[in-house]
Amino acid sequence: MAFFDRSAGRWRSQRTSHHLLHRRTEAGTSHVEVVTLVPEDERLVAIARLHGELPEAVRGGCHVRWLGSMAWDRAGEDHQGETVFALIPTDDHGRRGKLLRDRGYAETTTVAGQFRMDDEDGLELITTYETMHSRERFWFISPQVRLRTSTVEGLSNTASLSVETRIQDTGGPELTPNPPLDTTLRQAALGW
Repeated sequence: MAFFDRSAGRWRSQRTSHHLLHRRTEAGTSHVEVVTLVPEDERLVAIARLHGELPEAVRGGCHVRWLGSMAWDRAGEDHQGETVFALIPTDDHGRRGKLLRDRGYAETTTVAGQFRMDDEDGLELITTYETMHSRERFWFISPQVRLRTSTVEGLSNTASLSVETRIQDTGGPELTPNPPLDTTLRQAALGW
């Protein structure tokens, strides 16, 4: 929960995704909002029951909303959504366990994955879906900057890097993504 507490707030995320099948890179931007939830929150109780877990086992969680755009989007297409995470530790220190979600990262279905805090206090999420497997790692390089890597293997094979910068002004507009990056940057990001 300490990691989710540090993540609470609004973030601007700049992502570069490498699509292995297409051998091309795509850039994108999104705004993300993270709100921590207490174990008794009705959304966490509901998600625990949905996964057949005891609500009393949940130690907390968060609600995440996002709105973004990627370079290859068609007119009117955006990437928006929200999900609830519930943490159920399986060790005495709360550094590993089950992560229940009402919506997954690689597939938009209800899913249970595993979380683990590594030796550098990075959060690793490992999720196996029906057709894919994803691995994500989040870590802070400062209180205001968080990095995220993700790999998805299966029907869609991608590797992504996101640089997420905390938005200081909490009184700003609703989640609004920046416009897609120009064509030159989309094709040349990270040299791919």
